[in-house]
Amino acid sequence: MQVPILNGVYTGETADYKISYPINMVPVIQNTGISEGYLRPVDGIVQIGVGPGISRGAINWNNVLYRVMGRKLCSTDRDGTVTIIGDVGTDNKPVTMCYSFDQLAIASNGNLFYYNGTTLSQVTDPDLGLVLSVVYIDGYFMTTDGEFLVVTDLNDPTSINPLKYGSSEIDPDPINNVWVIRNEVYAVNRYTIEVFDNVGGDLFPFQRIDGAQIHRGAIGPRCSVVYEETLMFLGSGKNESPGIYMGYNTQATKISTKEIDEELAGIPEAELSLAVLEVSNNKGHSFLWVRLQDRTLVFDMTSSKAAGEPIWHEKVSGTLGNASYRARDVIYCYDKWQVGDTESPKVGVLDNTLSTHFGSKSIWEFGTKIIYNDSMGAIINKLELVALTGRFSTEEEPMVSTSYSVDGRLWSQEKYIKAGMFGERLKRLVWWRQGGMRNMRIQRFRGDSNSYIAISRLEADIEPLNR
Repeated sequence: MQVPILNGVYTGETADYKISYPINMVPVIQNTGISEGYLRPVDGIVQIGVGPGISRGAINWNNVLYRVMGRKLCSTDRDGTVTIIGDVGTDNKPVTMCYSFDQLAIASNGNLFYYNGTTLSQVTDPDLGLVLSVVYIDGYFMTTDGEFLVVTDLNDPTSINPLKYGSSEIDPDPINNVWVIRNEVYAVNRYTIEVFDNVGGDLFPFQRIDGAQIHRGAIGPRCSVVYEETLMFLGSGKNESPGIYMGYNTQATKISTKEIDEELAGIPEAELSLAVLEVSNNKGHSFLWVRLQDRTLVFDMTSSKAAGEPIWHEKVSGTLGNASYRARDVIYCYDKWQVGDTESPKVGVLDNTLSTHFGSKSIWEFGTKIIYNDSMGAIINKLELVALTGRFSTEEEPMVSTSYSVDGRLWSQEKYIKAGMFGERLKRLVWWRQGGMRNMRIQRFRGDSNSYIAISRLEADIEPLNR
């Protein structure tokens, strides 16, 4: 029988079933003739350079990659060479960046900076106030200090008129971020999202669009992102537990599952507000990355549409399974996905020919749905992973393990088999004589960067026992 592998099941400490998501394996919804979907390894990370500090934000402007690293604005060449441009200060928080026709704007350390390709300068007008976020729309740079929306003068982006302050007033909650979608400004507050249109005039030139509000908001300054012309955010409405939403046409549609909501609810709001949302569109996948303190959850819009249900997976770095994912500030430039590092000043690129992260091994893991035989026992004669093997050259013998659980909580000892050296493309991954079950059973499979394989299906040879 074929056992589903795109996500698994386990049981919680309370009487509840939970979904487990693949770790460092990407679910792909595609009919291969073997199955309706398969798991492929996440891309590895290859170092190409090093900068003056840990990455805090990046942008592609005029086909050049600019990155804030530590307190420095830098440019990065195709070969990874990092050139320091100037100082933008640091509060160790992520920056926001945008650009006009001739200026790159950086909101860093509560201040606003411009770079025109030659000179880096700071806006010193005292009417600017604190800068938490910046966007560009219709000739204006717009910032927020958490209370007001502030626009620069049309003829002078370094000048601010305090009579042209605007506000997001549908609710007294603070503004966490501002975005531009379809030439409209989205003020993302803690519990609400308001939409503004440019109507001109002598005072604040933007007017709230009545009826376009979304009555949920983002929990932190970087807990929202524009994703395929849609606002995605981690947050909630008043008196709600946090979730992950897609905001479109005045509606907030939840894309997080029960399991993700329960995990988010277990994180203190002060910590959850430090989460960062990022996006990438790569190899037929539209990914939303939700970077928490100790893990990165990834939503795949493309696969979710194909499957008719939310498709998630998880990215981690290291071999323990609970280490944070090291890639950050993902930007497509120079024909590759460029990344920073959460742990060091390194810069790198995503590479689909390996699965190490900055030269270090990483694990992968996935589980199955429950194997159930109508409350009758069974003998597991054979388990076989149908996989693409022999694609990665390594000095160590690649190994893959499986273990099982009969209650969804406690797991058996892991059983290892060889996964095939480079060139062994016909290697079969088979476990023989895998014991029995009295009622139900869940399988779990694990490997690391050496066992770089794609998995099409799990085939189980089960002999039922009648009672």
